[in-house]
Amino acid sequence: MKNYTTLILAGLVIILAAALVGVLTYVRNQPVEVRAVEPLVEIAPMEPDSSVWGVNFPNQYDSFVKTKTNNVDTTYGGSSMFSWLERDPRQVILFAGNPFSKDYNDDRGHANALQDVRETKRLNLNLDDPKRTPGTCYSCKSSDNPGLWERLGMEAYDKMSFVELGKQVTEPIGCANCHEAETMRLIVTNPALEEAFERQGKDWATFTRQEMRTVVCANCHVEYYFKGDGKYLTFPWDNGTKVEEMISYYEEEGFKDWNYPETDTPMLKAQHPEYEFFTAGSTHYNAGVSCADCHMPYVRDGASKYSSHDVHSPLLNPEQACGQCHTDTDYVIKRVNLIQQQVADTKIDTEDAIIDAINAIKTAVTAGNADPALLDEARKLHREAQFMWDFISAENSTGFHNPEYALEVLAKSANLARQAQMLAAQAAGDTSLLATGTYYPAEVNTP
Repeated sequence: MKNYTTLILAGLVIILAAALVGVLTYVRNQPVEVRAVEPLVEIAPMEPDSSVWGVNFPNQYDSFVKTKTNNVDTTYGGSSMFSWLERDPRQVILFAGNPFSKDYNDDRGHANALQDVRETKRLNLNLDDPKRTPGTCYSCKSSDNPGLWERLGMEAYDKMSFVELGKQVTEPIGCANCHEAETMRLIVTNPALEEAFERQGKDWATFTRQEMRTVVCANCHVEYYFKGDGKYLTFPWDNGTKVEEMISYYEEEGFKDWNYPETDTPMLKAQHPEYEFFTAGSTHYNAGVSCADCHMPYVRDGASKYSSHDVHSPLLNPEQACGQCHTDTDYVIKRVNLIQQQVADTKIDTEDAIIDAINAIKTAVTAGNADPALLDEARKLHREAQFMWDFISAENSTGFHNPEYALEVLAKSANLARQAQMLAAQAAGDTSLLATGTYYPAEVNTP
């Protein structure tokens, strides 16, 4: 009897083992389970037409389309394309000699990127002019770019003129700028960003998904410059991403964007360094918050949960954007307003200091007998002060992405500007130039 029991148990074990092997074999041979619903269409790698992606991801695409018309302003920013030169006429003086003194409008939503870059008055479309606008200016404006970079290479892409390259660019910013078509994972698509990470010894492919919800924004929302005669798109991160570290990089490279008229100061124009500013130890960044958490919050459509692609200020939908972490959104809005007001007021004071420095350097140059060494030092301080101010001004949060850092940088900028003013006065031997408050609104008529 005992032998029969043993045989029966052995048989059961064999049957169960065979069944388990069968189940595992069956599961292993099943197609990979996909999230949500089965794709309706196959999306080609680097597909530039976002409406194709929208067939499989209608909620994301429908929300993205709203960036075409979400032209609502906040107190200090927004997306209505208002003119900074009209809102803050000091900037006409600060950017004298640079195309930004002709046309400087606030950015509209992503879906308008291609149209807006083609309509700006800053363009030089004269193909016979060596200073014509390069194709590099399309780098952050189109979902055609990943495919063009793959086909042409970034060096050839950047060497083309704006007019020539424009014939191959038809789509605004879209899905292909941030996503891999086959997997929908977030990826780096801008070769300049990948190269900048490589020079820092970083591999973006090892970053977490939460980290990538910030990193993909760095495909565009960064400080950059056009390097050499080929106008090669380059991020000045080799020494670090703090403002002083980028200034030191530009000094080592001997780079300048333009010479300020009547002072001959070699100037730098900051772009839109949201990534560098936010990641410089801000409270939200240190807490693990990503750009997408606030600007692309999760929303629901029935049982479907998705990240809204209607990218705009969290102040326009605080319950969705801020309410994920903060229970009292009214307090949050008041706090944001206080921070931005302090930064905005400090920014204007800094602009006045820089303009005083400009006027002092102009006077010293006109005098004709200024000490060359002191004058060059004043120019250097003016260059650094204005780039620091522009680093905060061109960054699109009026300081909120990193409030303490914003005030620190503006304080350093104002201090450098006052030093430049004093050195220029000393160089010219004219102590009357030390008086402050030389800016008057009427001066805006003289770029």
